[in-house]
Amino acid sequence: MHVAQLISDVLGRDVPVRVVAYDGSKAGPDSSEVALRVLTPRALARLVTAPGTLGLARAYVSGEIEVEGEVYELLHAMADLALHDLSRPERVRLARRLLPVWLRHRQPVPDLEYRPPGRLHSKSRDRKAISHHYDVSNRFYEWVLGPSMAYTCAVYPTATATLEEAQAAKHELVAQKLGLEPGMRLLDVGCGWGGMVMHAAAEHGVKALGVTLSRNQAEWAQAEIERRGLGDLAEVRHLDYRDAPESEFDAISSIGLTEHIGKNQLQNYFASLSERLRPGGRLLNHCITQPRTPGRRELDPFFARYVFPDGQLEPVGHLISVMNDSGFEIRHEENLREHYALTLAAWCANLEEHWTEAVAEVGVGRARVWRLYMAASRLGFDRDNIQLHQVLGVKVSDRGASGFPLRGWRG
Repeated sequence: MHVAQLISDVLGRDVPVRVVAYDGSKAGPDSSEVALRVLTPRALARLVTAPGTLGLARAYVSGEIEVEGEVYELLHAMADLALHDLSRPERVRLARRLLPVWLRHRQPVPDLEYRPPGRLHSKSRDRKAISHHYDVSNRFYEWVLGPSMAYTCAVYPTATATLEEAQAAKHELVAQKLGLEPGMRLLDVGCGWGGMVMHAAAEHGVKALGVTLSRNQAEWAQAEIERRGLGDLAEVRHLDYRDAPESEFDAISSIGLTEHIGKNQLQNYFASLSERLRPGGRLLNHCITQPRTPGRRELDPFFARYVFPDGQLEPVGHLISVMNDSGFEIRHEENLREHYALTLAAWCANLEEHWTEAVAEVGVGRARVWRLYMAASRLGFDRDNIQLHQVLGVKVSDRGASGFPLRGWRG
């Protein structure tokens, strides 16, 4: 068995990737700028129990496979496998061929693979799932995200804008859509490190409250609020959105939270936000979506086990229907898919720039997870396998008044 040829067959015979294996075998075009190096038979054993992308991801995270060149370029070259994975018959054939290797070199599942315990989307399980991803290290996230500490899709005013300019533009776009004005009260659910909260307070004089299930985020954000002198207007609490104050807010922003809610919880989620808004109050929901109704509901196994446990993506049409049924009149919707590809490219570049420090901070396995997942996500947005939508809704008054002008956001 020539290992390189076997791996090349898994990737696809026409994939322009060099494969170099521990047995001295080679496959693929010598001219390719990216290469996959199979360092140990343990990498092949991974493919028996998880043929396709999950097995390859386990081998990469464990250091049993190495990539020469940019991971994004490798994934781009093998896009059909990365986005669609192997068919069931192909999986069975591969497992049979590699069974002797597995018997000699089988390995336990990497420690970084995680499935939170408890009832799906209970408060305790959601807290564990969020902590797994976000309570890694604030310093690590500072290196990856940059000074804005915004871990959601930016909005690029031009293709040459910096990441910081694009994140500021995103926060301002949300503020404009919500019609924020001095004296208003904003609730930002799933607020992350508080970027929207601080923008609303500093740039619009809004009294803003953010809530997050990540203790690390809440502590960092509150310290930054005090450092910027925004304590009179801005606050971030370590709190479940379901436990947020129920008093009437003028506006609510939900930026990157809906992906963690789960399809069966969406009706209650949007209804709870509606209850917290005054008549005429607006909700801006910003989240990753499926580009169409999916044939299967499960998140990609690599993302589900290593990146976003319990995450679930829905098509934007379903989200709009649930928002509408929960008491919101939909006023505007837009797709920012290309902007997220640009955002992820910037995060990938930041990680590479700080690779040595990142590895020292969180370990090489976790750093590899982030390198792989961000490159794969960038490819997904580039190829329209996933999208990013902003949906703006308003809670109309009993007489149907929305407070919107005939055109634009502000009355």
